Amino acid sequence: MSVDLARPPESIETPTARQRVRTWITNPWARPRFLTAFTWFYIIWCLIPVLIAVQFGFNEGRSRTAWQGFSFRWYFDDPDLSVWNDPSLRSALFQSLKLAAGTMLFATPLGVALAIGLARWRGRASKPANFLMLFPLITPEIVMGVALFLVFVYLFQVVQLGTMAQVLGHITFTISYVVIVVRGRLFAIGPDYEEAAMDLGASPTQALRLVLLPMLAPAIWASLAIAFAISIDDFVISYFLRADASSETIPTRLYSGLRLAPSPALNALATILLAFSMLAITAAALFLNRLRKRQGTRGSAVEDLARLDI
Repeated sequence: MSVDLARPPESIETPTARQRVRTWITNPWARPRFLTAFTWFYIIWCLIPVLIAVQFGFNEGRSRTAWQGFSFRWYFDDPDLSVWNDPSLRSALFQSLKLAAGTMLFATPLGVALAIGLARWRGRASKPANFLMLFPLITPEIVMGVALFLVFVYLFQVVQLGTMAQVLGHITFTISYVVIVVRGRLFAIGPDYEEAAMDLGASPTQALRLVLLPMLAPAIWASLAIAFAISIDDFVISYFLRADASSETIPTRLYSGLRLAPSPALNALATILLAFSMLAITAAALFLNRLRKRQGTRGSAVEDLARLDI
């Protein structure tokens, strides 16, 4: 069969517009356009209300719906109604910072110790203990708040409602998050580095202090930031364990203020709460980035172990 090379090839049928659209939608190798669009829609949907609330914290007038000019009136300029000059708002700000700092400083070392202990515990009771460690995570926070309230009111009456009860409640609720973060890092590290340190003459305590804890530093700093962020914006436990106006936190003060006489000062207070939460996360991220760069220039872990002065 001969082929006439001089004959032009048959024209290829051009796809219709509907076929092009169908191919564009069903092509598995194309960029995930709808997934990207949905992700941006979700981000915008979450951020717009927050940005609007932050915006009216800088409003010149008392309106919380109409923009009247930029001002720091509701932060410190107003002599009576600003966050800094209103005793109730200033007290709520300091109370939240106090609880967050106390929770961060106590929950993190307790959570690190508990994570190391649970990771090394071998026995019949280890699995129930691991489940009980996760109990605050699966318990509704309102149930935890009511339970802690009943404990401090009827059982451990030596702990009065107020700052001490709130700190203990926040620590109880936050330790589980610290354990989860640290245990994930422990499983990633494994036992090899500690065993190598002990082969080089280190005692178990020295291996823990000189090898394991420095390697857990990223998880420890992440736990500090998480504990601070969880505590500073907690509402339920702080609400149930408060005693009087002196133990009001920012979330509880916002709740009571919005129900009675809302003002842009509450927007300013919420903005400060958001700023402290973002500051904690940003500081932890910057430290972790710096720590990764520093560890990347040190050489291999085996060389570090060989240089230990034990």
